[in-house]
Amino acid sequence: MEQLLHYVWKHKMLPLTPLATTDGREVEVIDPGLHNRNAGPDFFNAKVRIGGTLWVGNVELHLRSADWYAHGHDRDPHYNNVVLHVVSQADAEVLTEDGKYLPQMELQVPLQVKEHYEELLHADRYPPCYKVVGQLSSLLVHSWMAALQTERLEQKTQAIARRAELAQGSWEDAFFQTLARNYGFGINGEAFEQWAQGIPLNAVGKHRDDLFQVEAFFMGQAGLLTPGSIPQRHRDDALQEGYFTRLRNEYLYLQHKFQLQPMDYAAWRFLRLRPQNFPHIRIAQMATLYHERRLGLSTLLECQSVEQLRQLMATHVTPYWETHYGFGAESAKSGKWLSKASADLLIINTAIPMLFAVGRHRHNEDLCDRAFDLLEQMKAERNHIITMWQECGLPVKTAGDSQALIQLKREYCDRKECLRCRFGYEYLRIK
Repeated sequence: MEQLLHYVWKHKMLPLTPLATTDGREVEVIDPGLHNRNAGPDFFNAKVRIGGTLWVGNVELHLRSADWYAHGHDRDPHYNNVVLHVVSQADAEVLTEDGKYLPQMELQVPLQVKEHYEELLHADRYPPCYKVVGQLSSLLVHSWMAALQTERLEQKTQAIARRAELAQGSWEDAFFQTLARNYGFGINGEAFEQWAQGIPLNAVGKHRDDLFQVEAFFMGQAGLLTPGSIPQRHRDDALQEGYFTRLRNEYLYLQHKFQLQPMDYAAWRFLRLRPQNFPHIRIAQMATLYHERRLGLSTLLECQSVEQLRQLMATHVTPYWETHYGFGAESAKSGKWLSKASADLLIINTAIPMLFAVGRHRHNEDLCDRAFDLLEQMKAERNHIITMWQECGLPVKTAGDSQALIQLKREYCDRKECLRCRFGYEYLRIK
């Protein structure tokens, strides 16, 4: 509840009755100050008039006065410049480290705000603020969605930068790993990233002109060229067909040449996967992309339009995988091209974030602007999160909109961070 008290102070949701300190001096809140989410007083550079005297300094908030001592503020010189202690219940006088008694003011959370906050926390319907969503102004919605969209790209940028750092500063490796993770399409995302981290691109690059060797390299590092990785019901067929054995022999040569260490095939998940989503198919598609030299960062940065990005991501499989979804596991003949829907997801979750991340890294605003423009050119994703917001009356037209709402769901709604959300703010204000 202290978090809600902070919220009321920050947004000046103050009672209409005059405010006063516990010793009877009138209080006027001119500026609540800057909310501090790190160590130190809760609000910096607040402006308050106490008993006719203007004070500029910091403000600390607690549910009870005694919390000042429980948190050790009386022994911390960083709290010596606090000018007002705001509490729900003043149950003790408070003293700073340099021996000053602080003025205190009791502040109650308005009943209406408290009730609406409880509704948001305990609502059994998503989104909990559905009552107000359809009534919000287009300006408010647009500004909040734009902020969320940027926040999501910044979050993805941080993940990409971490990959580059772990790869000794190689943004090529970071691109490959980011694309691989998204090739897992959620279910196998972690396994694909682990696999990509085990692919030494400098080594496989020496055999890039030979698709069979690239596929052997990729499949072997995925742990899929060990006999134990093939289900018992398909093992005999896989060995009789010969393709598995040929790939395995090629990989054993490459493994010895480059001192490779494959990952454990048990990391891959197969339950309830459609055949086209099996790791074998996705890895074969990535092998083709790599062989055709379309997995380069410079190639990505040259793309100016969504259509160019779709052409970049378009891929297929080698002949064996046209009739199989696993070693020895036959399927109807198909080129197993990456679908347009899947390609668009890769563009949204890999290509565009990479443009933005590289733009941030190189201080190139043109790349960052291109990332935003591309999101606005693409249609919104279709999933249950987007559907629920649409049912509340929120217009969702572009991929920028859908990315913003995914960010809202995961970083605010799921974490019950309604007090940090502009929609939540509007809900708390309803009469």
